[in-house]
Amino acid sequence: MNSLTKLNFKIIAHLMGLLFVVNGGFMFLSAIVSWHYSDGVLAQMIYSGSVALGLGGVVMLLTKNHRKEIQKREGYIIVTFGWVFMALIGTLPYLFTAAIPNFTDAFFETMSGFTTTGASILSDIEAVPKGVLFWRSITHWIGGMGIIVLAIAILPLLGIGGMQLFAAEAPGPGGDKLHPRITDTAKRLWLIYVGYTIAETILLKLAGMSFFDAINHSLSTLSTGGFSTKNNSVAYWNNNPLVQYIIIFFMFLAGSNFVLSYFAFKKKFQKIFQDEEFKMYAAIVIGFTLLAALLIYFEADMSLSSVVHPMVWGPFESAIRHALFQVLTVITTTGFISADYTAWTPFLTIFFFGMMFLGGCAGSTSGGIKIMRHLIMIKNGVLEFKRTLHPHAILPVRYNQKAVQQPIVFNILGFFILYMLSFIVGTLVFSWVGLDFKTAIGAAASTLGNIGPALGSLGPVDNFGHLPDAAKWWSSFLMLIGRLELFTVLILLTPFFWRNR
Repeated sequence: MNSLTKLNFKIIAHLMGLLFVVNGGFMFLSAIVSWHYSDGVLAQMIYSGSVALGLGGVVMLLTKNHRKEIQKREGYIIVTFGWVFMALIGTLPYLFTAAIPNFTDAFFETMSGFTTTGASILSDIEAVPKGVLFWRSITHWIGGMGIIVLAIAILPLLGIGGMQLFAAEAPGPGGDKLHPRITDTAKRLWLIYVGYTIAETILLKLAGMSFFDAINHSLSTLSTGGFSTKNNSVAYWNNNPLVQYIIIFFMFLAGSNFVLSYFAFKKKFQKIFQDEEFKMYAAIVIGFTLLAALLIYFEADMSLSSVVHPMVWGPFESAIRHALFQVLTVITTTGFISADYTAWTPFLTIFFFGMMFLGGCAGSTSGGIKIMRHLIMIKNGVLEFKRTLHPHAILPVRYNQKAVQQPIVFNILGFFILYMLSFIVGTLVFSWVGLDFKTAIGAAASTLGNIGPALGSLGPVDNFGHLPDAAKWWSSFLMLIGRLELFTVLILLTPFFWRNR
């Protein structure tokens, strides 16, 4: 029997319809924002939500008698096409309001939102109606929540890129686990996600932001997305360091494993301080910040950094703050901007480019390769020296005091190789469609890592609007495969996925 005939198409379609309904609900929430601020696009936002809800409702009604079982193949299809269809239906508010009348640009902006990349084609963000800006931020927040559920419930079951190691550390039954049922695990992490969003919104409002700016930046921070309501991003508040320190704090939380936040609320602090990935994540942030701050203070010309009032609390504090902000925004793949790091020194430009390949922790909303994978690859590399000297010795890679199964190590090594190959191919395609070398490598690293700002003509103070359409579609593809851990999407492009079992 052909594999296509075995697929449970009804449940695939049913879940796609559910995603449409969820998007429609958030579009109506954005319509309320339009109504409150009288931004002139209320009717168009209502039309968008109505179309999404209507389509989703019809599909769910037609597929209500589906078999309630999902095999691995259906899992890959649901995850991949779920993001694609969310991006397609998510273009409606942009198209109906004419905020982004071009479909290619609208799809790029929406895919950038749902994948929490934060790359934008908009040149005048502040001219966009507030209801549309809120929808733009909401796409980040939905994508961020979706990634938590993927990391906890779906990717480990599919064996994606070493995420089954995270599954062994977080969900499922057992003494060190979060909760015996995956659904309850996801609910608890979503509650933390929502709670952090509310907390940051309140703090930013108290620090001097308007409520609209506060909620939008909270939605973008916790999802590690990076869409801002201002043309200058967070640099708009460079004369208010408190705002930036609040965002810094929540960026750090968003880039860490949300399971550790749960342990913190349960006062199980020992589990946090024993977690090797978190310790390495914190050490990288601190070490890289100190190095960048010293270089900024002694070598960089802050007048070149496109910073408004950069030295409110003195030059050294400014250097520390901008270094910490930019290190976190790149490592966590958030993509906010407090300064143009490409204008500091050539070394710092390459330094921040290198950080694009790090990523945050597993179980966070950040993109990139992830600290956990780097840690295990380093440990395996060190053990290879010992294995050379002692070829008959059994030397397993140990992570959080537990032996890591060899297939997981191979999976992580395979993921890294595939990631770097995707970066190389991505760069070649960008060069082929006309981008210069610096812009091409920056675009490939940024979109694949879901970071946002890149290099060259796509630097922190630029946008992606000038790219040719082919480059925008290619960027959208890289954003998708980077967000969904490569294997999830790329396996659908292999012939054996569709062959007989």
